[in-house]
Amino acid sequence: MFDSPLTGSRRPVRRAMALAVAGTALALAVPVSATAVSGADRAAAPDPVSSFGFTTQERKDALAYWTPARIKAVGKSVDLGPTGPKTKTWTGPQLKTVGRLFMVNAGGADTWCTATAVQSANRSVVMTAGHCVRRSASPVNTNMSMVFVPAYSKGRQPYGAFAVRTVLTPRTFGEEGTNDVAAMVVDADRSGRRLTDVVGGTPIAFNRAVGGKISSFGYPATHPQLGEELLRCVGTEKKENGQQMIPCDMTGGSSGGPWLAGFDEATGKGTLVSVNSALDAFQPTKMYGEILGATAKTMYERAGRG
Repeated sequence: MFDSPLTGSRRPVRRAMALAVAGTALALAVPVSATAVSGADRAAAPDPVSSFGFTTQERKDALAYWTPARIKAVGKSVDLGPTGPKTKTWTGPQLKTVGRLFMVNAGGADTWCTATAVQSANRSVVMTAGHCVRRSASPVNTNMSMVFVPAYSKGRQPYGAFAVRTVLTPRTFGEEGTNDVAAMVVDADRSGRRLTDVVGGTPIAFNRAVGGKISSFGYPATHPQLGEELLRCVGTEKKENGQQMIPCDMTGGSSGGPWLAGFDEATGKGTLVSVNSALDAFQPTKMYGEILGATAKTMYERAGRG
């Protein structure tokens, strides 16, 4: 089953065997009125961002683990049905910054999501969904052996693979299952080149008003593509249930894929304003993404210093 970090009937956009059901969320502290909070209390406020990382050896092992044969096998290991009518194969210019994010999930299964290289101070930041890197509301259950392959297509890795060094999520996602977004810092490639020096970086926007035409991209595990091709949904976004929503029927594997505003089909350029997070259940027609606010910005900026 899909593991849902959200309430209601929505579920994360993940391959079917990606995550087991998350544990019970931690209880929230009793709120305190603003007048009762002292300067000392404010100074002791919890860090809004949680992070974890991998050792040099773990990153080396991750690159060795994700062989072409293993990547091929994980794509064939699940079929979530036919690709929906709202989802089309992307046939425009190669999107160098968008790729597949391979990992071993917290339950020990090989799986994948979608992720995007973005502009950053250290030229090494990738954005995806929180549930692509850890179980929601379960702080100790983090994913492993993470490798980002930009512009992946039908077995080809035109720009190589980048091992994930550090992962950051909003603290509330790890503890409560809310704010489903993540930033990752990746190593340089085998030639010593940083990620966005190789593929460029997609601009990212925070605290943006919801509205306008969105192109959403991902590598869903639906046939005939089965994660081997980049697919797209196009729709006009609106605010719904505290998130952004577009009409879209991409499913598992497309999690973490970018929502690009101002997308130019001739150049393949746009601005990342969210990532694929959740679907309405059973017969999906809606895709949800978080509104990137202050915590997401703090997370992204901290990743850029990593």
